[in-house]
Amino acid sequence: MDPVFFIVFRRMRQPLLMLVGAYAIAILGLTLIPGEDADGNTWHMSFFHAFYFVSYTATTIGFGEIPQEFNDAQRMWVTFTVYATVVVWFYAIGTLLSLIQNKAFQQAVTEMRFARHIKSLKERFYLICGYGETGSELVRALIYHKQHAVVIDIDETRINELSLEALREHVPALCADARRPVHLIEAGLKNGKCAGVVAVTNSNEANLKIAITSKLLNPSSKVICRADSHDYEANMASFGTDKIIDPYDTFAIMLATALHSPCLYVLIEWLTGVSDENIREPVYPPSEGKWIVCGYGRFGKAIFERLKDEGIEIVVIEAMPEKTGMPENARFVHGRGTEAVTLQEADIENAIGLVAGTDNDANNLSIIATALELNANLFTITRKNLSENKELFDALPCNMVMNPGNIIANKIRVLLATPMLYDFIGMAYYQDDSWSCELASRISGVIDDVVPDIWEIRIDSENAFAVIDLIKRGFSVTLADISRNRFDPETQLNLVILLYKGKDGDLLLPSDKQVLYPRDRLLICSQRGVRFNMEWALQNQNVLQFRVTGKTPIQSTLLRKLFN
Repeated sequence: MDPVFFIVFRRMRQPLLMLVGAYAIAILGLTLIPGEDADGNTWHMSFFHAFYFVSYTATTIGFGEIPQEFNDAQRMWVTFTVYATVVVWFYAIGTLLSLIQNKAFQQAVTEMRFARHIKSLKERFYLICGYGETGSELVRALIYHKQHAVVIDIDETRINELSLEALREHVPALCADARRPVHLIEAGLKNGKCAGVVAVTNSNEANLKIAITSKLLNPSSKVICRADSHDYEANMASFGTDKIIDPYDTFAIMLATALHSPCLYVLIEWLTGVSDENIREPVYPPSEGKWIVCGYGRFGKAIFERLKDEGIEIVVIEAMPEKTGMPENARFVHGRGTEAVTLQEADIENAIGLVAGTDNDANNLSIIATALELNANLFTITRKNLSENKELFDALPCNMVMNPGNIIANKIRVLLATPMLYDFIGMAYYQDDSWSCELASRISGVIDDVVPDIWEIRIDSENAFAVIDLIKRGFSVTLADISRNRFDPETQLNLVILLYKGKDGDLLLPSDKQVLYPRDRLLICSQRGVRFNMEWALQNQNVLQFRVTGKTPIQSTLLRKLFN
């Protein structure tokens, strides 16, 4: 049974029974009590007349006595009927109003409407579980890339914030516990239009349950989860979770990349940034000297392992080693790191870098401030746990700030919007840093001090009709042909084709002479607006044929068939 109807029947059962009982007794009394007509003859009111009379009397409308004037006995009974039925009506209406104001009823109605809306969706969507800092960035990114999202969050405040967001399209949202399978189903888990599930709540347990439910109820669904515990990561992986993102390991890998491949680090920062935002100044962490890591939790351990792999001397400061454990083959200092004496014991004066990686923002701010007083030349990295403290960390003279929510959101955003970019980055790691420096130099001439637009194209009838048409007619279309400026065909568009995936394999920075085939895919880096220019040519048969052949095409289909 529908929950809404179940709640209504359960709460209104007694009032309805009382109302039916009052009507029945009133009608029965009117049919049994004899009356007298104008001639003094005895008459009995029919059931229909009795029902009709009670109906307008009980609702306080009152038309009059029918079909004959009543005697005293009948009027006494009518008096009783009026008061009894009106009281019961008041009771029923009061119960109904109370039901409407009931939170459980309102939630049931909301869920029913939400589920019906999700069933009616015609476009593919991603189910986002958790609308915190990470979830909100994901939703905005999906909408920017013309994709759709459905949101579930247990916090009503966050759902209300979503409804007030100035987004370009409506995002269906439900305030519910995503750990319960029924709510995931209501949100479209089993809907054929569901492209995937993204679990980014602040609870590892909740994300694990979402992953398990998604894979069991819809094995073909793509599931991406946040996890900051290796135990939970292993559990998620055992159920076939497609992508598990650990913000601490992710940041540690990026730090290691900045240490041994600074050009690759800069390149990744450019390519994975938010389009049209100003490019941040590149950072170059020192790789020779002593580093101090304050906090040996999940973040501290991830940083420690990466720095150790780089052959860097490390000193660890931890206040609760009995809980976190102690590092092997590294110097250890007991304390929080907020005190100057603790930092001095760790030899802060001779250190080149410091990581404030505790789970307390106040402590991290204090660590950085105290450390810079003792050694102003330190390269500093701090962990920001709460987004509400953004202004405090912005005012802090720190080289790198690690925000778990931003890292997860950015990685998932790229994974969902431009999956080829992760393939490109994975291949770029196998290149030497000089290759990355050369590519960064090429891209710097494209980006114009803002994060470039990164996008994908698939060569098919939907996205590149003109290319497919020319290929079918026996022409060879190259990357150079589709990269010319629509306003000046003699010049190339301001872009860099990063990756080709198709018939000829996977090619980094493919040549302009690369021939295109159906179902080929391209990863492109460009300025904003270049995409429209290229897509216009991909769909315009006449323009593209002129570029390929150098001849103006015959407009008539009949003539084209005659002369070809």
